[in-house]
Amino acid sequence: MNRTDAVVFGTEAPDDAAVVALLARRARCTGEPLTLLCTGALIAPDVVLTAAHCLEIFGTDGAYEVFLGARLLPEPEPQGRFVRVARAVRHPGYDRTTHANDAALLRLSRPVDVSPLPLAEPGKVSLEAGLPARVVGFGETRDASAPPGQRRQGELQLTEVEAGAFRAGASPAMSCVGDSGGPVLVRGVEGQEMLAGITASGDVACREEAFNVRVDALLEDFIHPFLAEPLEPQGPHLALESLCTASCTSDAQCPAGLACESVAGGEAARCLQPALQEGNYGAVCSEDAQCGTGGVCARLEPEGEDACRCFTPCGQPPPPPPEEASGCTGAPGAGLWAWLACAWVLVGPLVARRPGRRS
Repeated sequence: MNRTDAVVFGTEAPDDAAVVALLARRARCTGEPLTLLCTGALIAPDVVLTAAHCLEIFGTDGAYEVFLGARLLPEPEPQGRFVRVARAVRHPGYDRTTHANDAALLRLSRPVDVSPLPLAEPGKVSLEAGLPARVVGFGETRDASAPPGQRRQGELQLTEVEAGAFRAGASPAMSCVGDSGGPVLVRGVEGQEMLAGITASGDVACREEAFNVRVDALLEDFIHPFLAEPLEPQGPHLALESLCTASCTSDAQCPAGLACESVAGGEAARCLQPALQEGNYGAVCSEDAQCGTGGVCARLEPEGEDACRCFTPCGQPPPPPPEEASGCTGAPGAGLWAWLACAWVLVGPLVARRPGRRS
């Protein structure tokens, strides 16, 4: 089981609804664990700000989802809801060595009814050494008795302010593994708490210092242009049951977050999930046993009545209707197992060490 806690010397943060967890998107509806990658901050009804290094494992084209709620782990009963990430971009000036511009933006597949965090616009916040700040995240507590996977908060104090970042020391809390991308909040000149920075790095022990990217330095060339982008028009989608034969030319033609990708040896691109080979989607399901031999119950959306459907790889006969299913558990396609194996090798160490924390 993945082990993640939140904010060293912190307390629970049940009221910070705009602070979300970033996860690897699940491809199956049963038997696939939640993989917490980082924390993020909702800055618009359909936009999340997080750290660029949170996308290092799967890249900007990887499959992600966010969790809105106070408790993600332990499974199997997270207290909140999930939303698919439709698009991810990193700051073009991101430097993984120095963590300069360590920021990324995520466009959600649909807006959520949560008030976004106000951004620290120029003139609204005065950052200087000695200023108190509050960090929120789903990261590690360094306390075996603390509840795992819960959104927590803690107090920091700014120690050094630079043009594009600021450093903070424990007061007494400190950000840690899994808090990357989470918000650092300070009081503005009018007394309102505002999003001034995002957690990027710090010391390995999570005791002495946190390095945070300044939000006001990202506004003009990164955040504001992204927020102003028109949404991609939604046209008619290809039918889920015809994806083995129907080709595509863009993601806009693909249903339920599938991507238009070239397939090995194929003459035309197909709509598919990165974690699965090409195939068709059929009846609504809740477990693999309903999907026949060679099929799996695949997750098109993170949640909802129609989120899970029987996936059949191309070249295999479609499964019988759910009421006629044989009861035999289907085996997933080779593409899924390869992806899961890769994800475990890469993500396993991630939950044991902080991405971006310098040794």
